[in-house]
Amino acid sequence: EIHRLNDPAWINWAFNEFGWIPDSDQVWLLSEQSGYSHLYTIAADGRIRQRTEGAFEVFDVQFSRDGRDAWMLSNRAHSTEYDLYRFDPDAGEMLRLTNLKGLESYAVHPRSGDILLRHSGPYVPAQASVLRTSGERVAATDTLSARYRAIEWQQPEFVGIPSSHVEPQIWTRFYSARGDFQGKRPVVVFVHGAGYTQNTHHRFPYYFREQMFHNLLTARGYHVIDMDYRASRGYGRDWRTAIYRQMGTPELEDLIDGVNWLVENHDADPQRVGVYGGSYGGFMSFMALFNAPEVFAAGAALRPVSDWTHYNHGYTSNILNTPQVDPEAYLRSSPIEFVDQLRGQLLISHGMLDDNVFYKDSVRLVQRLIELKKENWELASYPLEPHGYVHPESWLDQYRRILKLFESSIGD
Repeated sequence: EIHRLNDPAWINWAFNEFGWIPDSDQVWLLSEQSGYSHLYTIAADGRIRQRTEGAFEVFDVQFSRDGRDAWMLSNRAHSTEYDLYRFDPDAGEMLRLTNLKGLESYAVHPRSGDILLRHSGPYVPAQASVLRTSGERVAATDTLSARYRAIEWQQPEFVGIPSSHVEPQIWTRFYSARGDFQGKRPVVVFVHGAGYTQNTHHRFPYYFREQMFHNLLTARGYHVIDMDYRASRGYGRDWRTAIYRQMGTPELEDLIDGVNWLVENHDADPQRVGVYGGSYGGFMSFMALFNAPEVFAAGAALRPVSDWTHYNHGYTSNILNTPQVDPEAYLRSSPIEFVDQLRGQLLISHGMLDDNVFYKDSVRLVQRLIELKKENWELASYPLEPHGYVHPESWLDQYRRILKLFESSIGD
């Protein structure tokens, strides 16, 4: 045994890279031991050294053939910016090689040393370029059509919203209302899925449809925020594990901080706040409407988890343990336990072929709504859709319904 990592919450599956350093008797590995994913080396005598350190993460490490240099992706410059760095093991220094902010991956040519880069931007899908050993970067692709370029997309503002519960800021994409609107502005909070993912970054987003939808909302006078709440990726171990045994609580606190920030700084109307998201974001839409009905007046829960006891054991047991061992964690984390507190307007949207979050999750929650004699809800079922919809007509129908929900409940 050369390295053991313990965590009172759970071990991160994302940073488990390791290997031999070429032309040496040393092993390199990534570990979250310091609180962030960093590079470590282990000598033949078992001596371990942390080679990178700071409040940032490194990953996707590759060593040169002679072991004298290592390349890695990192958000060292800023939590939301990803670039390529070269690490000199002898000097122990990281040198930033690119200033793209949205680097996704790279490949080093084994002979020339040139580096193929895959990078993107908030409205620019993945492109390729080559970083020469001279430092010059040469574009290899340009896939944007003239029609796409002609669209005046609204660039998100990257803002750090103060947290009322922890010291770090909550990094957020902010899309402000556009146009000459009178009075305080309604708010839509988008909640990304997965839990452990990052959406406040300078890359082309996984949620590109939602980003386009946000352009529509701002043109109609809404402020929109998209927050990397606690549990999101890119901010270290403590941020990731804040939800241990309490899924839905820290995240909701962060969303409310976002709403309050808009009210205090951007003339937002605290009486007209909506929320929406899919998968984990759908779960959080439930939690927002049920546990903070005084804040959220309307919400759309898309392919949502309603009861964690019915979800994938391999995912949930890391965060909540098991229902047999820790039933309290499941009770406090499952929206179905709080559905009686619903006051705002609720849209539930779910594909009937979903093999990730099963359709029955929505059906069971709907039954509770019926039993409680609630009238302010709607269920939209999509017979041909899995967890990630595959038919454009379904996407269109879903977003028409979300827009109708917000326009009828919190819009001007």
